[in-house]
Parts: sequence; C-alpha cells; structure tokens
Amino acid sequence: MDRRNFIKNSGILFGATSLDLPHNNFTIKKKIRVGLIGCGGRGTGAAFQALNADPDVEIVALADIFPDQIETALSALQEAHKDRVKVTEKTKYIGFDAYKKLIGGKVDVVLLAAPPVFRPDHLEEAVKKGKHIFCEKPMAVDIPGVHRVREAVKLAKEKKLNLVSGYCFRYSTPNRELAKQVHAGSIGDIFSISTFRLGGELTEKPKQANWSDLDYQLRNWYYYQRYSGDIIVEQTIHSIDFMSWMLNRGLPKTVSGTGGRQSKPWDKYGNVFDHFAVEFDYGDGVKGFHFGRQQNGTQPRNSVEAIGTKGNLNVSLLSSYQIHGENPWKFSGKMNNMYQTQHDELFAAIKNGETLMDGDFMADSTLLGIWAREAAYSGKIISLEEIQNSEKTYGPTSDGYSWEMELDTARIPRPGLAT
Repeated sequence: MDRRNFIKNSGILFGATSLDLPHNNFTIKKKIRVGLIGCGGRGTGAAFQALNADPDVEIVALADIFPDQIETALSALQEAHKDRVKVTEKTKYIGFDAYKKLIGGKVDVVLLAAPPVFRPDHLEEAVKKGKHIFCEKPMAVDIPGVHRVREAVKLAKEKKLNLVSGYCFRYSTPNRELAKQVHAGSIGDIFSISTFRLGGELTEKPKQANWSDLDYQLRNWYYYQRYSGDIIVEQTIHSIDFMSWMLNRGLPKTVSGTGGRQSKPWDKYGNVFDHFAVEFDYGDGVKGFHFGRQQNGTQPRNSVEAIGTKGNLNVSLLSSYQIHGENPWKFSGKMNNMYQTQHDELFAAIKNGETLMDGDFMADSTLLGIWAREAAYSGKIISLEEIQNSEKTYGPTSDGYSWEMELDTARIPRPGLAT
C-alpha cells in the first residue's frame, strides 16, 4: 500500500492491538477534537484514519500554507464523514504560522503531517500546549532538529501525553510477531542485517502560471534537501527504522556510505540523491546495511534479511515473513492495515486514559537517517560523537519562513569535490 497516496479508507477496520500502557491523568470529553496540520495526501489520509479509529473523533480544524490543499482535504473528508467534519471558516488556518493558531485552538489531538523540515517546530508547540500527537516521520532533517525533538519528547513524557510516530512498520501485525521471535532469540545473536527499499520516482507537480519559484519548491518538497532531508530521511528511513528495531541494541558506533544522482537530470527535480548504499557498524563485528533507490524502470524491492548465530530471517514486506534455521517460523496470521492501527491504538489510549509513547525510537531512527545521509554526502566515516555534535542545519525554523525568502539552491552533493 502506498501511504503517500492513501486518502480514502477501504471501509475495513482492523482492531487495535492490546497494549500494557501506563495511565495518564488526561480526562477527555466524549468527543475528541482533532486538528490536521499539513493537508496533502498523507495528512488527509491520517485524518481519515483518525475518523475511522473512533466514532467520537471529530475533525474541527485544518492548517496548511496552501489554501487549495485545505479545500481539497476538506471536500474529501466531508464527502465521507459529513457529520463529523466540523471545520469552519474560522478554523481553517493558512500560512507558515498556521500551526500555532491551530494548536492554540480548541483541539485535543493534532496530526502533524507537514513537510519534515517543520516537524520540530510543530512537535514542540503541540507538546507545549499539552496536545496528544500523531507525528509523521521523519521528525527532523538535521541534527539540531533531532535534539529539539528529544527535548520535546522529554516534556511529553512529563506531561503524560500520547505520541504516536509515523514509523508504521512497528504497527504491522506480522512485523510485531517477527520482532517477538527475533528478540526472544529465535535466530540467536544477529551479526548482519540488510534492508532494501527500491522503487520508482515520486511524481513531480509541474509549475503552474500562478506559482512562484518557492511555491513550486514547497509543493515538490520531497525533491529538496531543505524540506525533506533527502529520500533516505524522508522515505527509505522506514527500512532503517526496521533494522534498528530488529537489532534492538541502540545506536551504531560509525556510519559510512555512498550515493548519488544517476537517473534524474541535474538541472531538474531539486537537489536530492536518487540512490544510497550505507553501512552501519555497531562494533563487535555486527553490521547493518541499507540500500535505497528511487529510479523509474528499475526492479522494486522492499525487504529485510538478517543472519544470526542460530538462523536467519527473510522478509518481503507486506508479503512474506519467515525464519529459517534452528527455530523455523512463518507468519500465517491475518495482515492488518498498519496505518489504521496507528490511529486505532492512539485513540484507544486516549479514551482509556493510557499513554502510548514512541518518542525515543522515533528520534533515534530519524538520527540514523540523517547520519546515513551525511556519510553519503561527505564520503566519510562518521562516528556517533561526530554526528551528535553536528551543528549543520538545512534551513530556518518556521518563524524564518516567508514568501519572500531565498530558495533552496544547495548543490547536489558530490563527495570529494568542493563544488
């Protein structure tokens, strides 16, 4: 299933997984008021999933920098859930500061689905105002942003807020069953794990006559370093998160990698790479590998393979999940809609006065994606200490955005070359 293009739910609801969650002191009214920040396809899909998660959910506010995206999202939501979409002219918020107005309004839950560069600002504000949160991945595009996310997570824990991340693989039933097997030692100690996320290119939105150059960039944000963090941070990071989950041993000691721009023209489609190959060295001979690609006309692949002291696992995501060796296993249960399950569990936790917190792993996985990108951009081996101390930023905070600001004109990285 293509999450980016997921808007309308199929009508099939998948029940939430039973979780042993700590209780919070949040008492919510019968109706759960939800606001959406970022009204593109992903955000609209998240709003549908919130509505399908609980009959008491109401969408009461929308925020975006583009008025047409608000209207498109609102029309789709009203068509399917007219009685529970209660957005008014006063609760349509437009502009780079729209998130503050929405979060400061009468909402209980916020869905954060704007481009990744804005995520630290939006997350900080939502936690500050005491809102429960669904936060799309990734959570930042640079290391200073990750540090801000960690501080927001710390405060969210203190406030006992629910925070569900967009790392949807962790909400997949077969993935969860596989993780139980691996963490119980079914394949022994893992010493090598490889992940592949190979697919086609994202669709460009051609520039319209009434668009400025900044309009074009922000509507095609995934092709720009400043807004997306590159494909390894914005998309294929799902696979890196899966790797980290299976290994369950914290952060690596060093990261090295390569990548480049191979199939996309150099004078079009922004300044991101279209392929990456990265090594994560955890020490003691344990290594993880990630291969990501967005190139049309190439063979797709979305898989995870790991070799352990007692066996190996072989996963074709959304298709096949197996363990071979001393303790063979194959998933034979029912597949769930992992995107829907995220919201099912979030709203169940809110209703039950419990706390669901994804903060630590979502920050770690975001760091891993950024770390991998910087290693590939530079052509250097980067240590954990070096990446954690990085002060490099890819753009201003939300307060620094305006329609008169300079464009993202960063060059496509060429490792080993100054220009």
